[in-house]
Amino acid sequence: MGRGRQRGRSQRKHFKESRENVWKRPKSDAPDKPTWEPFLTDNPNFEEYYKEQGIVKAEEWDLFMEILRKPLPAAFRVNSNSQFCDEIISILENDFVKSLQAEAIEGGELEAIKPLPWYPKNLAWHSNFSRKEIRKNKILERFHEFLKLENEVGNMTRQEAVSMVPPLFLDVHPDHFVLDMCAAPGSKTFQLLEIIHGASEPGTLPNGMVVANDVDFQRSNLLIHQTKRMCTANLIVTNHEGQQFPGCRLKGLSEDMPINQLSFDRVLCDVPCSGDGTLRKAPDIWRKWNSGMGNGLHSLQVILAMRGLSLLKVGGKMIYSTCSMNPVEDEAVVAEILRRCGDSVELVDVSDKLPELIRRPGLKTWKVRDKGGWFTSYKDVPQNRRGGVIVSMFPSGKNLKDSTETTQENENGGVQDECKETENSVVDAIPDEPVVEVSDLPLERCMRIVPHDQNTGAFFIAVLHKVSPLPEFQEKPNPRKHSSKKNADSTEKSPAEEAVVSANTEPVEEEDANNEKDDDSLEPEKQTTQGETTITEEKEANPPSQAGGKRKVPMQGRWKGFDPVVFLKEETLIDSIKEFYGIKDESFPLYGHLVTRNTDTSSVKRIYYVSKSVKEVLQLNFAVGQQLKIASVGLKMFERQSAKEGSSKPCSFRISAEGLPVILPYITKQVLYTPMADFKHLLEHKSIRFPDFVNPQLSQKATELVLGCCVVILSDGEEPVKADASTIAISCWRGNNSLAVMITLADCQELLERLAERTPKTGGGSVDGNNGDSVAMETA
Repeated sequence: MGRGRQRGRSQRKHFKESRENVWKRPKSDAPDKPTWEPFLTDNPNFEEYYKEQGIVKAEEWDLFMEILRKPLPAAFRVNSNSQFCDEIISILENDFVKSLQAEAIEGGELEAIKPLPWYPKNLAWHSNFSRKEIRKNKILERFHEFLKLENEVGNMTRQEAVSMVPPLFLDVHPDHFVLDMCAAPGSKTFQLLEIIHGASEPGTLPNGMVVANDVDFQRSNLLIHQTKRMCTANLIVTNHEGQQFPGCRLKGLSEDMPINQLSFDRVLCDVPCSGDGTLRKAPDIWRKWNSGMGNGLHSLQVILAMRGLSLLKVGGKMIYSTCSMNPVEDEAVVAEILRRCGDSVELVDVSDKLPELIRRPGLKTWKVRDKGGWFTSYKDVPQNRRGGVIVSMFPSGKNLKDSTETTQENENGGVQDECKETENSVVDAIPDEPVVEVSDLPLERCMRIVPHDQNTGAFFIAVLHKVSPLPEFQEKPNPRKHSSKKNADSTEKSPAEEAVVSANTEPVEEEDANNEKDDDSLEPEKQTTQGETTITEEKEANPPSQAGGKRKVPMQGRWKGFDPVVFLKEETLIDSIKEFYGIKDESFPLYGHLVTRNTDTSSVKRIYYVSKSVKEVLQLNFAVGQQLKIASVGLKMFERQSAKEGSSKPCSFRISAEGLPVILPYITKQVLYTPMADFKHLLEHKSIRFPDFVNPQLSQKATELVLGCCVVILSDGEEPVKADASTIAISCWRGNNSLAVMITLADCQELLERLAERTPKTGGGSVDGNNGDSVAMETA
């Protein structure tokens, strides 16, 4: 007993030491073994900048900086559409809340984990341990393995707490078309899909959809991987610069075309930013941060937001958000949007929503910092600095010096005064004295989340409502007019900012968005290489023509490096699938809802199912000449069976693990109802020979199945049950002499753990195998 207590004290000591070292990195000049030095968490320019901006009150400053220097606690969200949602929340509440409490107290915290009070239904949780602590400490190993497993199978998403906020204010309905303009890495997209599916009728696909867009190839690949865990047919992933996202406008109306342009009920515009709100999870930003980062991104952020509003339907809502605390990236952008849009867009007051979420109102006044110093008004900016500091960065958005001259002209020569509201935008405007501008717009309706209020990161959010069409000159803006190019002597920018700004300084007008004038959006060498290795999904479909030869570059319309999106119209193939699995087209239509990524149907490896809404967008896209650059679409439903036993007719396609939950209620053939004992036996051993079933009657039933893919459903009785959202089922392979599971090892493990905690019900519980190939399959 004494040794046990001593071991526990030793572990806790190691745990405490680890908590103090999570923000340390090895010295590069260490001769033998790495020694550790802490990340610098000081930046005088950062402190001077935000003290001057008045982001927090002077009496809060020390606490603000103290929290900023601490590692960010881990946060995670339970998938509300997971069939094990209630069980997972119960495990958190009744197991880990108690079992981790001792470690929390040892580390000086009151609670180890707790639900975020402002997130509905206890679905989001906050841990008082950082992600590195959870990953490195033995005491937290069981909790870490739990998080990893549930995240991998799609039951949970690890996401920063403040990152969960924007979708909650977007008010998404199941019939909405939603655009996530800068979507990678995809946690917010996943959240939007949860909302759309969660609000729809059980057993049906929503009428809405999500288009998730990101400009970066590698991040698009991460986005696809993240959203694939959702198992949704209501998603399109695209790869465009957000400010050039195509509207797919079709001239005239057609009876065969339900929609004639791509517009959205909701838009999430979470723009690229300097990211200083993420200092707690990315401490290297301390070293890189400078005020020029925000200045350099301001114009791009305005252009992105304006494009989002032009794609928004009248009556729709858009969220503008950043993970920056900088008013030049936040309030200044929102103010410029409102000035450009006039009465057509309003800033929504959401102060009565999510009352337990502590946030600060937006600022009405701020300053702009440049290499030349601080400026309170654009009139004070020297001519040689106006390449890097532009008028829209200031609260009034006006050149007050020019306005004064205009007023004088009006008084002397009768010229009309065009800047009447200038008086309301200036405080103490004394000649030869700095002008302090105060915006006359309702920017207090914006919200800023700061770290020390609820132990989070920082975030800025504004909710915009489009009440009427934008002014005609804004619906198709010329972004060159608002270029973010800088004077050669402008404030120094970080390499990351340099890349973003240089790639987006002069986006073309919408009419030219699909012409090959923009070298960055159509760079064949880069896009071909990355498309083949990350985005392309049909590598096997076009093998090299000769040894060592390169695969032929795929083409999606005129987009190089992207596999085509083709509606599957091979009736013989579709009929063979319907007949084999007993699917009635009137209950679950396949015609017109199946797409492939290969123009040659004989080489098709995978077949994807798309919802009605996605189908309509694809039809529109074809009609306008494939303006959308599609990286991923729909839900992988069927895969060609490569095993020898599956090469014979009647059906050469098996049901994919991620597609099973959607199609399960409509399958009437190739189904085996299995009691708990044999279901667990199958998950544990991955493959069972027919004579080895616990229930001898199952052996006979299994042999009666046709050779090939089948579905095994957990059931108390032998009679068929109607499959629903609670039905537990897995894809299997019926071989000559055995039955083998076709889901991932992680899914097997997760299912076994969940089944060990609950009593099976007739037809109870559906599971999807989520993105994975089979762990075992018998071959001839």
